[in-house]
Amino acid sequence: MMKKAILILFVLFASSNLMAQETDSDRWERIKALKVAFFTQEMNFTNKVAEKFWPIYNKYEKSRRELHRREHVDVENVECISEQEANRLLEEFLNVENEEYQIKKQLFRDLKEIISAKDIIKLHKLEGEFHKKLIKEYRSKKENKDSNSSE
Repeated sequence: MMKKAILILFVLFASSNLMAQETDSDRWERIKALKVAFFTQEMNFTNKVAEKFWPIYNKYEKSRRELHRREHVDVENVECISEQEANRLLEEFLNVENEEYQIKKQLFRDLKEIISAKDIIKLHKLEGEFHKKLIKEYRSKKENKDSNSSE
């Protein structure tokens, strides 16, 4: 277990140096690859299960990214939008939340055909752990960058 944690931290640390020079697209691909490695290692998928799991999970992730693009509308100045536009945005936010719930529900249904409910819960927990590690790495990288630029 400790070896796995060290390996994951090493991969995240090593990748952070490369990420500084990458485009957004490259960065997302690298994060995706790290996530695949992390989940595969932690879930101990057999090749047969992995072949079924990844197309389902990748479809879910793609749908989720599309929803987040819809939700993260850049409103430069909230004071300048009309109440009607604000209501439209609120409605869109609720639609996105509902659709995200629906795709997560579908993911769980699809995964139950290939892995146990306990494994789905483990996967859900691992998603949170992966995101926490990613955020921690980002903050650490940002702090190092900020301290280096102020010198």
